[in-house]
Amino acid sequence: MTIRSSEIRVLCSRVPDYPNTAITVQGWVHGIRRMGGLAFVDVRDRSGVVQCVLEGELAETPLSLESVIAVEGVAVLAPKAPRGVEIRAAGIAVLSEAEAPLPFELNKKTLSAKLETMLDHRTLSLRHPKTHATFRIQSALAGAFRDYLSGQGFTQIFTPKIVASGTEGGSNLFGVDYFERKAYLAQSPQFYKQMMVGAGYERVFEIAPVYRAEEHNTSRHLNEYVSLDVEVGFIRSEEELMDLEQRLLAYMFERAAVGCGEELALLGVEVPSIVDIPRMTVAEAQAILRRKYGKTSPKGDLDPEGERLLCKHVAEGSKPALVFLTRYLKEIRPMYAMPAPEDESLTASFDLLFNGLEITTGGQRIHDYAMLTASMRSRGLDPDRFAGYMDVFRYGMPPHGGFAIGLERLTSRLLGLPNVREASAFPRDRTRLTP
Repeated sequence: MTIRSSEIRVLCSRVPDYPNTAITVQGWVHGIRRMGGLAFVDVRDRSGVVQCVLEGELAETPLSLESVIAVEGVAVLAPKAPRGVEIRAAGIAVLSEAEAPLPFELNKKTLSAKLETMLDHRTLSLRHPKTHATFRIQSALAGAFRDYLSGQGFTQIFTPKIVASGTEGGSNLFGVDYFERKAYLAQSPQFYKQMMVGAGYERVFEIAPVYRAEEHNTSRHLNEYVSLDVEVGFIRSEEELMDLEQRLLAYMFERAAVGCGEELALLGVEVPSIVDIPRMTVAEAQAILRRKYGKTSPKGDLDPEGERLLCKHVAEGSKPALVFLTRYLKEIRPMYAMPAPEDESLTASFDLLFNGLEITTGGQRIHDYAMLTASMRSRGLDPDRFAGYMDVFRYGMPPHGGFAIGLERLTSRLLGLPNVREASAFPRDRTRLTP
C-alpha cells in the first residue's frame, strides 16, 4: 500500500479528533477478530489503541499479532468501539511481520507470564500498555525532579562513572580494567557532587546510573540503578534537606498525577498528596515496633520487615506511608556523615521510607578538613588516597548536605509493583546481564 500525501499519520489517541476524515494510523497489531467477512484489527501505538474495520479482500490480509502495520481509512463514530470511534479501512500495509506464536500474550489486561520470562523477552513485555504506563510515569517523575530543582537555582551536573576508588571505601565495587591500572564503576556521585558544591556551584543535582556489587538477589535490589542525587551548600542542619525533599516529592507526585492521569488510571494507582512527612529517630521507630508489633530490630537500624511495619504504622488513617528516619549510628553511616550535635555516636543523617521500602538516604556532611581527615582515619582509610576529593575541604568548604533517591524504588513504591525489576527497562541484577 502506498500512503497518499493527502493523508496524515494520526496517533491512535487522536483519531476521535478527525471524524469523517481520511487518515493513516501506524503501529502494532494488538488484536485480531474475524467474523462474517469482516476483520476487526486493533492497532496500538505509543498513545493507545484504536479499532480498524477491514472488509472484503482487506479482511483476508494475513496478519500476526505484534506485526507493524499502516492502515489508511476514514475515521467514523462507533459508540461500541474503544474511544467511540473506529477506522473504516481503505488500505493496509504490513511494514514488519512478527513471528508467531509470541512468547506470551500481550493483548490481555495484565501480563500473566513469569517475571523472568518477561525480562528474557524484555523488548516484547515493554510493549504492554501497563508496562508502557509504568515508564511514562517514571519519565514524568524524573522530568519533574529536574524541573523543580532547576527552578530552585540548582545546576545539573554530569560526573564520572569510572573512578579510582570507592566512594565510601567499601568492597561493593565492580572492578574494570583501565589500561594499565585498576578502576571501578562508581557506587555514587557523592564525592563529585560535594566537590561541585565546594567549587562554587552551591546547589547541584544529577540523574545518572550508579553501580553496587552487592550479592543480594531480592525484589528490593538492583546492581545498576538510576540515582536522583541532590547536594546543597550553606545549610544549617539536615532538617533543611528533609524540608527540600518533602517539597520536591510533592511537586514530582503532583506533576505525575496531572500529566499521567490515563496511565495512573490504567494501573489503578492514586498518587498520594504530600503535606507533612513525619520524622522520627531510629530509636523512636524501634520503640514503636517493639511496643506495637513485638518486633526487635538490628542495632541502630531497621530490617526490611521493620520498614514495612513502620510504614504500616504511619499510614493508618488516610496518611501516605512515608516517614523520615533520623539519627543513625555513626558506625553504620559513611565516613563523611556529620556527627549529631547532641551525641557524636549518632549522625545528622536520614532515610526516607515509602510504602515499606527505603527510597532515600541523605544527611549533612562533614565540611571541616581536620574532622573529615580524622573520620577517615578512624575507619582505616588513608586520606592521601582521596587527595582529589580532600582538596576542596583544604581550600574552603561550606556547610552542606544532600540526598539521593533511587528512581526505580520510587517508581515501584508509587505504583505498587512487587519487584523493583519491573521499574527498570533493562534490569541488571545478580544474575542478569541481558538483554
